[in-house]
Amino acid sequence: MIRTSVIGLGYWGPNLARNVHTCPGTFLYSLCDRDEERLAAIATNYPAAKTDSDAATVLADPDVEAVVVATPVHTHYKLAKAALEAGKHVLVEKPLTDSVETANELVELAETKGLILMVDHIFVFSPPVRKMKEVVESGELGDLFFIDSIRINLGLFQHDINVVWDLAPHDLSIVDYLLGRLPRSISAFGSVHAGQDIEDVAYLNLDFGEGLIANIHVNWLSPVKVRHVLIGASKKSVLYNDLDGSEPVKIYDRGIHVDGSREARHGLMIDYRSGDVVSPHFQRAEPLQQMVRHFAECIEHDRKPLTSGEAGLRVVRILDAAQRSIKAQGGRITL
Repeated sequence: MIRTSVIGLGYWGPNLARNVHTCPGTFLYSLCDRDEERLAAIATNYPAAKTDSDAATVLADPDVEAVVVATPVHTHYKLAKAALEAGKHVLVEKPLTDSVETANELVELAETKGLILMVDHIFVFSPPVRKMKEVVESGELGDLFFIDSIRINLGLFQHDINVVWDLAPHDLSIVDYLLGRLPRSISAFGSVHAGQDIEDVAYLNLDFGEGLIANIHVNWLSPVKVRHVLIGASKKSVLYNDLDGSEPVKIYDRGIHVDGSREARHGLMIDYRSGDVVSPHFQRAEPLQQMVRHFAECIEHDRKPLTSGEAGLRVVRILDAAQRSIKAQGGRITL
């Protein structure tokens, strides 16, 4: 079992600690947080785990083999770099870092050290998203036309990053997993309503070429919670509704057929197709547990993670371009 330390026990850290503790391939060796009261409260659930309020002490411990970084985004680079330099494998909460330069440095450092660097892109380990990937790769959908993703809710406001850096990594990691490539360009718009010069509503438009575009809407101000990903294609379309507990994935045999014959070129000859709606079956599993197990397996077998540092870097490149586009009033940024 890989002796693992979780650094940061705020919003997401306790969930990671729980899954490190229950994962067959990892041993929750220690917990770390600067808030000693919070640290003590969470540590009561794991009496075998050591506790420390100083991350430097954790990283200096030769018995720690892997580190999970679940701290604010602006601290990711410093902690992950120190962990890699100390010879630890690293799993970092999304996004990898807050800049392209620092993300790229971590990727190169992990490669040089021969260590695993993985990013907590949790939805890549979600069974519904895995099913979507399977459907896309099967060719059942045909040529992809568009991807529309909506992730909106009331709160949770962040103080060090805007809504794009907070929520869009989920959607961008899903799109990256499905397509496996960067977009050609991106345009983004965002607005500030709650002060502090931090955007709380944003829209991203990604152009992947060959007629494929992706639109992402992220929002901290919506009175309703929506988590949808819709993929439209030439043969069929697929909808992923993360809030639908019974049928989160539906495949629609609906669309259009364009008559491309010579006689039809002078007129609009479009037929509408309305077929079945299928909700495919897949095995249920907790994405976070699947992710932690994958992390352990990659360490054990020296295998590149599904959400590797390179995948995290691609997402950070898009986030950085989106931020620059927002500041340029939607100016298109080429990737």
